[in-house]
Amino acid sequence: MGCFLPPLRRPAAGTRHVAAGRVAAVMAALALTASCSAGTPGTGTPSATPTATAAPAASAAPISAEINQLRDDYSRQVIAVQLTNNTAGPLTVLSASLSSPLFSGAVEWPATPGGIELPPRQTKILPAQLRAPECGIQTAPAAGVTAVSLRIAGGSGPGPAATVPAGDPYGVMERNNTEMCLAQAAAAVADIRLAPDLEVSADAQGAVLTLAITPRSTPGAVNPGSTGSLTINWIDGTPLLDEDQRAPWPRSVSVRAGGAFQQVRLGIRPARCDPHAIADDKVGTLLPLRVSVGGRDGVLKIDAGAVLRGRIYEFVTTACGRQ
Repeated sequence: MGCFLPPLRRPAAGTRHVAAGRVAAVMAALALTASCSAGTPGTGTPSATPTATAAPAASAAPISAEINQLRDDYSRQVIAVQLTNNTAGPLTVLSASLSSPLFSGAVEWPATPGGIELPPRQTKILPAQLRAPECGIQTAPAAGVTAVSLRIAGGSGPGPAATVPAGDPYGVMERNNTEMCLAQAAAAVADIRLAPDLEVSADAQGAVLTLAITPRSTPGAVNPGSTGSLTINWIDGTPLLDEDQRAPWPRSVSVRAGGAFQQVRLGIRPARCDPHAIADDKVGTLLPLRVSVGGRDGVLKIDAGAVLRGRIYEFVTTACGRQ
């Protein structure tokens, strides 16, 4: 049988401690929500596009939480903690921290003095930088074990802390754990970067990126226990860049710690030339390498960096303008 959440009562007019009393009721309801939700993992399936959230039911928790991630933050491992105020009055969140077995330590929102106000029936996003991943779990646990600890402002200061379950319908925590653990295993073998130079063809329709691979001098120098080798199985295109058939991308590139420095040339051409190609770009300069390393298979995303990103944008603009 599920738990029944009693509706929050509005204090009588003229009460001196309206805010404090209301916050106490909110915190009590949050505590009841957390108790009712314990041991009930979420089963949401990751989706590329979030759907609109329906209006909360009358028995909804005072504050509900959900994890998401803006595409601008993919390369920075910053997540979005979405808090929704389901009550009829404003609530001020003074602090918020997230706990998950997929990451070491608390993932904290860097609160500003005075916190952030959640207007009635509205959602606000609190950005939080992920901590180091826990990589001993090959199969991540259900996302429903993630919880957010909140402190709400009371009538004369901070109120008590409360913990609410946080849904993760798009698998943000598991995806970031997988990607960060893969990157950690790869970094134990070699440093892989895109060189800042861009070699543009005479007709400006193609260009060449250089993937610079510098093996570690000692296997496991970054991550003890590493096998000391990795394979770049193949390279995917991005929303902005495609393979130039005149300079095709290599496959099955082997890299071993203690090995020789490698430079891999990658011919590119614009993947799209519509007016929004660059204006709407979020991940077009993150090059996805399909790699196998340390018993893991996945996508290692190599960020172009500010200098090369600007040169890629200039190349795409010029190439598209001449078509």
